[in-house]
Amino acid sequence: MPAIRRDFLKSAFGAAASSQSRILGANDRIRLAGLGTGGRCRYLLGLANRIGGCEIAAVCDVYEPRRAEAREKLAPEAREIADYRAVLDRKDIDAVIIGSPDHWHVPMSIDSVRAGKDVYVEKPVSHKMDEGLALIQAVEQTGRILQVGYQQRSWDIFRLGFELVRGGRLGQVTMAESHWYQDYIRNFGKLGPVETAKLDWKRFLGPAPDQPFDPRRFLQWRWYWDFGGGALTDLYSHWGDVIHWYLGEDSPLAATAQGAKLYHKHWDCPDTIAAAWQYPSYTASYNGTLVGHLEGGTLVFRGSEGMMRITREGLALYPEGVLAAERTNYPEPVVTARSTGDGTIEHVRNFFDCIRSRKPPNSGVRSAVASARAAHLGNEAYRKGAVARFTAAPAKG
Repeated sequence: MPAIRRDFLKSAFGAAASSQSRILGANDRIRLAGLGTGGRCRYLLGLANRIGGCEIAAVCDVYEPRRAEAREKLAPEAREIADYRAVLDRKDIDAVIIGSPDHWHVPMSIDSVRAGKDVYVEKPVSHKMDEGLALIQAVEQTGRILQVGYQQRSWDIFRLGFELVRGGRLGQVTMAESHWYQDYIRNFGKLGPVETAKLDWKRFLGPAPDQPFDPRRFLQWRWYWDFGGGALTDLYSHWGDVIHWYLGEDSPLAATAQGAKLYHKHWDCPDTIAAAWQYPSYTASYNGTLVGHLEGGTLVFRGSEGMMRITREGLALYPEGVLAAERTNYPEPVVTARSTGDGTIEHVRNFFDCIRSRKPPNSGVRSAVASARAAHLGNEAYRKGAVARFTAAPAKG
């Protein structure tokens, strides 16, 4: 049988098998599993418990202490499992929350949807640019729900910002600026002990190149190319996703980036970076460093009629044409708003609602692939030391 025919039948069988997953009514409990139960996944599972209407049936991690902590704190009756494939074999699991390192996101997500599970997967949805198409195809062929952890799309303050920008309050927006500063010296950089006898290092590596165990690569995987993508995929991709959402263009023409390992010299990825992207109708930029956290993360949209600053705490819209030219202070804002809290809980709630309704989630696979792609393009520019250009057909959000 020709390979194309075999692939088609395999895809058709996978979609048919997925359609046999149980159909949930409004009052049915969603049976969940956590895959990669580090801090972020445990947080998401905790939100699921707060929302209610679900049951955590399994917790899976290659490191025994993490899955034990997840079970003890969140779901004492859940089963601890080391291999995620054993979770996917269970017919009683409706959905998974994936909090693994980035290099596992696409393999786990594809395997999950083909096993008939709905998926909440953390950002970035992909580890490499060329993974995106396969994930889109798998999700769309199987008809499963896949929500990506760009929680701003469910966050009240960011939804208000979307209405302001799309409603024309800023006029023509030609520039989106962003920054994010974190402190990996005092706040995030401390390394705890690793009980190597309780870690399956080979299973952690998975599709990554074989290499000896290194506690820093295990605990700070985001900053090593084999497992993560540094600040552009971890932090900027949140802002890049908002920029795409607000401005309606998600395919950069080109990217440039400069950076260096100035303090955290043991990492692969730069701890300080400046990047810029050119889109057909606007430019986007990012500045970030991981040696201090003052100011945190902020987005600024500059348009012909106004400027909007937005953070996870609130927003302010300032009008153009009020102050004399080139004054350094701001006029009084015409719109201000404060956030009511962490929008992640609403993002998880949206995921559950979509599992029951089968409606598209707020952060679907195509828009998330595009957001990851822009971050990957910036990393390509940094690593090559040259302009990186994107020429493939755009994914539409």
